[in-house]
Amino acid sequence: MKTEILYEDKAIAVIYKPAGLATQTARTGEPDAVSELKNHLYRANQSAVGSCGLSAPYLGVIHRLDQPVEGLLVFAKNGKAAAALSGQLQKQKEGSFSKRYYAVLCGQPAERTGKLIHKLYRDNAGRAVILEETSEAGDCFGARRAVLRYEILETCEELALADIRIETGRFHQIRAQMAYAGTPILGDRKYGNEESEETARRYHIWSTALCAYRLEFVHPVTGEKMSFRIKPRGGAFSFFSQL
Repeated sequence: MKTEILYEDKAIAVIYKPAGLATQTARTGEPDAVSELKNHLYRANQSAVGSCGLSAPYLGVIHRLDQPVEGLLVFAKNGKAAAALSGQLQKQKEGSFSKRYYAVLCGQPAERTGKLIHKLYRDNAGRAVILEETSEAGDCFGARRAVLRYEILETCEELALADIRIETGRFHQIRAQMAYAGTPILGDRKYGNEESEETARRYHIWSTALCAYRLEFVHPVTGEKMSFRIKPRGGAFSFFSQL
């Protein structure tokens, strides 16, 4: 398995997904985290009760990470747990379900802390398109409000290490919003520009320097506050002493 299971019980599984592996894909023959976990669960069930009459294991996808992004994910192993976790995710602004990200930015924002608010929609080419919050054009495209907060933790030459918390879970939100703000994520070929691509080549970074490093939620069965944290494994993060 490319994924690493960090925690598992009868209701949930928390994993580390490496950069380059899709969370879930419809492409035949392409590996993804969901398929790996389902295979793991099937083998575990087979070992416990034998193969007679085994059906495909249940695995509820609560949230996703973009294929180029590394980090933490939680999955539900039954429908009740999935409903509870999805409910927390929908109310993540209230704090019961929290995700935090480290990002290496090309360039440094004018302010060390900030809040970005835009309207965002997904176009036919599979890209997140940003509109200003005040734009009226978003109604034509079904754009939805996208909000994130960032804090610059450290700088290194033209790079900056940002701690990012999203208040809304939109498609490619962090990558698109940071690029629109003029500080694209290092190694992000989809939303970067010529300058950021040249910077990535100079530092020999070939993957998107974004990591979902912290995940917190309430256990759907026990009610216990669960908290997980990892250290990014991407090479771009080695430039910073705080990690």
